[in-house]
Amino acid sequence: MSIIDNRKAFHDYFIEERLEAGIVLEGWEVKAIREGRAQIKEAYITVLSGELWLLGAHISPLATASTHIKPDPTRTRKLLLHSNQIAKLIGQVERAGYTLIPVNMHYSKGKIKLEVGLAKGKKQYDKREAEKQKDWEREKQRLLKQS
Repeated sequence: MSIIDNRKAFHDYFIEERLEAGIVLEGWEVKAIREGRAQIKEAYITVLSGELWLLGAHISPLATASTHIKPDPTRTRKLLLHSNQIAKLIGQVERAGYTLIPVNMHYSKGKIKLEVGLAKGKKQYDKREAEKQKDWEREKQRLLKQS
């Protein structure tokens, strides 16, 4: 069951490979995500000392969060993958033009998971071509529905 999708990722990137990663969260973050207060539109993933980290994801704290902590909505969160998966991703990211982006956040067996996409950036003309294709598909469906 999907919690939040990063639709901007599909507009800006060609997603070539997807992996499901665990994410290290604090208690207040889990509660806020269950309330739908997460946003990964501006988020990205970086590699630091052989580990993957999620940067720029915004999780708004609930007003009823614990009073003895100071929640940081945009803190850096560690992603959990097997070491061979991390090594493979690092090798692919070091090639020119590839990046890691969060595609969606979802539940899997009661846990919150993040789907990580290995992506290559789209050029402006690619974006225009994709938009034309989408418009044509929409128009085709409309014409078929009328007849």
